[in-house]
Amino acid sequence: MPDSMSEQLQRDMECEGLLECFHGLKQLDKDCYQTLVSADEALTIDEVAERVDRERSTAYRAVQRLLKAGFIQKEQINYEQGGYYHVYMPTDPSQIADDMQRLLNDWYAKMGQLIGEFEDKYEQPERATVKN
Repeated sequence: MPDSMSEQLQRDMECEGLLECFHGLKQLDKDCYQTLVSADEALTIDEVAERVDRERSTAYRAVQRLLKAGFIQKEQINYEQGGYYHVYMPTDPSQIADDMQRLLNDWYAKMGQLIGEFEDKYEQPERATVKN
């Protein structure tokens, strides 16, 4: 079960925690992301899998989650004799930060709306003062 908002605010968090907080990414996803960020060039799935010491299919699923979240990009490389393969590289951090800021702003607006709805729903009518 997810932590309550007050519990999340009280615990220490590093910037990498945003990957989990905003997108629900797992430790392997974070490891794959860090691998791609620290690489000198774009990597294939096989290269990512080798560097994180996981099976190809497991690394592939993590990379797909990173793609879906917008943290990495995929490029198709064509062989001259036909066929192709894909390589993966990190998305520009400023673009990721802008996306997270938009998500946060949307979330903040939604929470403000829900708080207003809560107040309207549970607000008690003014009670008449009892005279004795």
